[in-house]
Amino acid sequence: MPDKTAVVKCLVWDLDNTLWQGTLLENDEIRLAEPVLELIRLLDSRGVLQSVASKNDHDHAWAKLEELGVAEYFVLPHIGWSPKSGSIRRIAEELRFALGTVAFVDDQAAERAEVAFHLPDVRCYSAEQVAELAGLPEFSPETVTEDARSRRRMYQAGFRRQAAKSGFTGPDEEFVRSLDMVMRIEHATAEHLARVEELTLRTSQMNATGVHYSRETLERLLGDPRHRVLVTSLSDRFGPHGAVGVILLEPGPATWHLKLLATSCRVVSFGAGTVILRWLVDQAARAGAHLVADFRRTDRNRMMEIAYRFGGFTGEDCPCVGTLPAPDVDGLERLHLVPAPQDPPATMTLVARDLGSSPGDTRLPGLRSPSPAV
Repeated sequence: MPDKTAVVKCLVWDLDNTLWQGTLLENDEIRLAEPVLELIRLLDSRGVLQSVASKNDHDHAWAKLEELGVAEYFVLPHIGWSPKSGSIRRIAEELRFALGTVAFVDDQAAERAEVAFHLPDVRCYSAEQVAELAGLPEFSPETVTEDARSRRRMYQAGFRRQAAKSGFTGPDEEFVRSLDMVMRIEHATAEHLARVEELTLRTSQMNATGVHYSRETLERLLGDPRHRVLVTSLSDRFGPHGAVGVILLEPGPATWHLKLLATSCRVVSFGAGTVILRWLVDQAARAGAHLVADFRRTDRNRMMEIAYRFGGFTGEDCPCVGTLPAPDVDGLERLHLVPAPQDPPATMTLVARDLGSSPGDTRLPGLRSPSPAV
């Protein structure tokens, strides 16, 4: 049985007499009801992706969606003559969503039954229920972040990016350089907190400690002058990747304590974690401070340990480690590094404020000049 408590990540629409009124192949007058248009826009603003599984002629149906002005809202549409359960399964696989986070709406009871039989985890709704979907808890995320509001555009940019990579014949580094990537590292604000909490909760392979920081804890840290909470965002010529990294740092006069570094797994292939870490090392070197990083092995973050070790961090005894409070998390190690100045990244432009400036300082002269990709 479908899990009614799970938030829906993708709603898959039938077309005829569901998304629009009328049957396309019978040359009916096709109309898009205003409540349906409002629902499409509302779900999009909540970060719920939308797709199509319809038995129709693809070109004809897609042209009608474009004519109605809603084609842009649908990702990975499957329009043809295959069973809808197969279409929905492929949509979920391409999005890498569990079937329990996918919903389907169709006016035909037989089509809903076919999907429910083959995909029992998918929640099915009739066309008569469309008007009430927006008010159901499964379509109402508790928190809607800025990244959530941009989720559909980020996925569409990702599809274009992947298509470009498939057609690229050079080395991977050359492809990354061709993306014209821009990374921004900035002090987190209250508006960032929901996404920062999400990164500490969901990022496992690239989370240095596996510790989850609640929103309340993060709010407290934002108001603590001893700490820096930094958020990293990434964009390229195809569009935004959104917020992809979080840093929790306690900089002291002689020792900088890196309490957390977490980056989204979806940007690992672009070397984002390495760029962030090297920027931190460079910043510590500029301040003449030793850098100590917390690390705790989990069953999934081996990649993070490799990143630290490859970056020059060591677990050998160091007097500076003894100047920090004893770890309050079981299994926590303290890795350290004597920082040296680092070259700008070779594959992307980095825009970041020197950490010597205060979190509230927004003067442009405090920004490091973007480093052109070389």
